[in-house]
Amino acid sequence: MLEPPAPLRPVYPAYFADPFVMEHGGVYYAYGTGSGVTPGRVFEVLRSVDLLAWQSLGGALEPPGVEGHTFWAPEVAFFDGRFYMYYSVGLEDKGHKIRVAVCTQPQGPFVDQGVELTPQLGFAIDGSPFRDADGQWYLFYARDFLEGERVGTALEVDRLVGMTRLAGQQRTVLRASGDWQIFLRQRPIYGGVYDWHTLEGPFVVRRGGLYYCFYSGGNWQNLTYGVSYAVAEHPLGPWVEPYQGAVVLQTLPGRLIGPGHNSVVLGPDGNHYIVFHAWDAGLVSRRMHVALLEWTPEGPRARLE
Repeated sequence: MLEPPAPLRPVYPAYFADPFVMEHGGVYYAYGTGSGVTPGRVFEVLRSVDLLAWQSLGGALEPPGVEGHTFWAPEVAFFDGRFYMYYSVGLEDKGHKIRVAVCTQPQGPFVDQGVELTPQLGFAIDGSPFRDADGQWYLFYARDFLEGERVGTALEVDRLVGMTRLAGQQRTVLRASGDWQIFLRQRPIYGGVYDWHTLEGPFVVRRGGLYYCFYSGGNWQNLTYGVSYAVAEHPLGPWVEPYQGAVVLQTLPGRLIGPGHNSVVLGPDGNHYIVFHAWDAGLVSRRMHVALLEWTPEGPRARLE
């Protein structure tokens, strides 16, 4: 195990939301939602050799020519000598589309490829690439559903074709199933008023022949936010949710506030670690945390003690 894991203390002092961490060449790179520090770029990228001490490398993405837009939740895949960054861009919480940018080095600058992966969807965020053991790539993401008993943002998956195109054969991974996933009751949106649910930030890990899709539910702005998971025997499903509630990671009053939007990475000690953001005490800034991920008989759990 890393010493000390310190999950209740941020591992980076500045704002760093929606953290995605990957290892390449013995070095860890973290990408997060944010301005990017470097003028003219978005998404800050950090570097570490131990998941604990992080150094900023500046902005990761040279954004496409859009004004007044917000850029969310970058994740990066390495394939055939190139790094592919999947991210969403839109106007605040409206009209977000998932796009892809490419670079030959993990720190960037990534260059947008002029491709919308989800042009048919009015709102799609949190693109998360996953490569199966047979080499096939998939993209998990969150989108809005207006039909059914529990409307809101939920999870979908599609096969990637050539890293910059989806097959167009999307499958639903998981829809809202409980009140703990409510983002806001009586939310005015899409010309109606709904008890809006949110499932977002999917991240898939293959272990023991099964696939675990971690996701965040609730409202990212407050203490309801937390992490749960679903299980399947294939990336396209069907997916089953073994437990209700944020069983992997949830608020610890006075100690950890609104933890979520996680990624999972193998540490230098060979253990899995869950990387996530949580609010500071004043609910001003979301910061990056790292905790040991334990695979218990009841399923994956973050060790917070």
